[in-house]
Amino acid sequence: MYSLNRAQLIGNLTRDPEMRLLQTGVAVCNFSVATNQVWNDQNGVRQEKAEFHDVVAWRKLAEIASQLLTKGAKVYVEGRIQTREWEAEDGSKRRKTEILAENLILLDKKSGNMERVQAGIKPKSI
Repeated sequence: MYSLNRAQLIGNLTRDPEMRLLQTGVAVCNFSVATNQVWNDQNGVRQEKAEFHDVVAWRKLAEIASQLLTKGAKVYVEGRIQTREWEAEDGSKRRKTEILAENLILLDKKSGNMERVQAGIKPKSI
């Protein structure tokens, strides 16, 4: 049986990335990407809707993302979707769906710079 878990996003960072080191020394970086959908409704009125996606990068990709990404930057994110479940301190069950980043391409037109960053690989210009 075949299976595919792939996510591809192009959007803007809603906040600066937050990187931290786990007790094991592994780097993890969290950031959020907003994507926008634009369409005309039945009356021809332009409508817009934003979706917000939580993204997690690990190890070397986390370190690079925390150095290169900033709030507002346009970015392409590729990875897989994962849902975590845990029990909060108050006993309630919590769920969170995230994109686990495997590839990033910085699409910042302001600086004329485009960088491709893959998990475990140093950035290189494209």
